[in-house]
Parts: sequence; C-alpha cells; structure tokens
Amino acid sequence: MDTSNQIGKTSSALLFNMNDNTRKVIFIFGIALCLTPFISPAVALLMGLVVAQFIGHPYLHLNHKATHILLQVSVVGLGFGMNVHSAMQAGKEGILFTIASISGTLVFGYLMGRWLNIEKKTSYLISAGTAICGGSAIAAISPVIKAEEKQISVALGCVFILNSIALFVFPVIGHHFNLSQTQFGLWCAIAIHDTSSVVGAAAKYGPHALEVATTVKLARALWIIPVAFMSTFIFKNKSKKIKIPYFIGLFILAMVVNTYIPAVSMISPYLIMIAKAGLTLTLFLIGAGLSRKVLASVGVKPLAQGVALWILISTTALYAVMHLA
Repeated sequence: MDTSNQIGKTSSALLFNMNDNTRKVIFIFGIALCLTPFISPAVALLMGLVVAQFIGHPYLHLNHKATHILLQVSVVGLGFGMNVHSAMQAGKEGILFTIASISGTLVFGYLMGRWLNIEKKTSYLISAGTAICGGSAIAAISPVIKAEEKQISVALGCVFILNSIALFVFPVIGHHFNLSQTQFGLWCAIAIHDTSSVVGAAAKYGPHALEVATTVKLARALWIIPVAFMSTFIFKNKSKKIKIPYFIGLFILAMVVNTYIPAVSMISPYLIMIAKAGLTLTLFLIGAGLSRKVLASVGVKPLAQGVALWILISTTALYAVMHLA
C-alpha cells in the first residue's frame, strides 16, 4: 500500500471515529495555541495541515471569510510598526521588479496554459495569483471573468499548496545565499504568492525584511486593479465590478500615524503583537482548509503550470535581488 493511500485511510478512520464536539474542541485549542507567542507562523501552518488531514475543519464553510478578514486586519496592524520614509524607499526599490515580474508571469502563464491544454480561465487565475498576490488576486479577478467554482478552487488550491512550501523553504534559501534583509524582503514579496506567507517568511528572517516585504507586497497588490480591467477585455465581460483592496489604504494610514504621531509609539508594540498573532492564526486556518479533497482537486496539469511559474519567478527574482538590487 502506498503512503498516500495509507494516510487517506488513517485520516478517514480518525474522522469517522471522532465526533463533532471533539473535533471542535481540538480545533479551538489549536486556535488558542496560535494566539500565544510560542507558535510561529510556519508551525501554525503545519498544525493547520495536520488538522486538515487527520481531524477535519469543523467550520470549513466560514474559513475563507475568516482568513480574508483576519489577514487584512493583521496587515493593517503591522503598519503601526513601520516608518513612511523607509517604506517609500522599499517601494521604490521594488517597483521595477514588480512591473517586470507581473508582466513576465502573465505572458509565460498564458503560454504554459496553452501548451499544457489547461482550461483558459483556470490557467489565467493561476497566472494572476502567481503574478500579483495569490488568493486575493484570484478572489478579485474570478467574478470579472465569470469563473466557475471549480476553476476558482483549482487555482486557490494550487496557490495555497505552493504558499505552504514557500513559508518553510524561502528562509532556508535566503540564509544559504546570505541575502540581506532588504534583499530577502524584496525577493519573497515578488516570488511568494499570498501576503500571509510573504509576511510569515519575512518575519522569520528579520524585522527590516518584514518591513520591506510587506510594503512591496501591498504595492504589488494594487496591480489587481489594472489586471482586472485588462481581464474584462480579454474575456469580453464588462458587467462585473472590480473589488479594490481598500485595506491597503488603512495600512498606509497606520504607517503615517506611527511616523508622525509620537504618542502612538506607546501602544504600537501591542498592536504589532496582536497583528502577528492574527497572522499566525490566519496561516493556521489556511492550512486547516487544505484538506485531501482540496489537494486532490487541483490536478496534475494546473499544478505543473503553477510550479513552473513559481520556479520562473523565484529564480529570476532571486538573481535580480542578488545582482541588481
């Protein structure tokens, strides 16, 4: 019997023998652990994956909305630990990388999708998620192109699988190549799909890496707007409204307040602590949503496209930050 079948049978047996109340107690205990300072974002994600495979998410129907809100609130909270002037400098350093990487990823993704004969909307969502900001880009663009639930699920599954890997792998690679915190912040903001994993990886690498990564990633997220507009013409659909990521404005406001109002410095450490706990919990919930059903639904070809795009953007961005930044 192969390992995957054995894991599947074990997890099915556990789910069958465990009543709903027990699952809820274990799940809530996991949430409580994530709100302590003892659990890192990477460990929280791993805990969530274990829950998904062997226990099951008792509130799966609420998971997407919960992670969406938690991530936005946490990112705004992190703004209270950042300075406007250094953030602007980080944004300037990342702008050329951002334009080049988004354009290149979308073009290469289109070519990969045609070569692998992947359904057009699924391929486009994977490309947009890789190019801009993972799940947020997919969520914003999918109604614009009238994507079906299956297409959205495949794209999200692909992005979240690779996000999970990146959270563990990127800090190791960064230390191997002796990247500075500025270099690592730029690299992970460009090459990791979702904001949650970008912030998690950067926070593990260092405080300045976190500042650079968060600023560049959120500046990158604004590209959802022009890409969504472009999508309406590609898919000939002009009837859907585009979701603008308004929380980025609140993040900027938090930075401004932290920079120019000295009294805020008294409470900003507590706001940052709460924000980091929120991020850790977000990653736990994301991991808990990656059940075997979600993983199996992705399929080989879409995953191959996602991996190829990820390798392209990761290696290109790594070379750029090491030799050009």
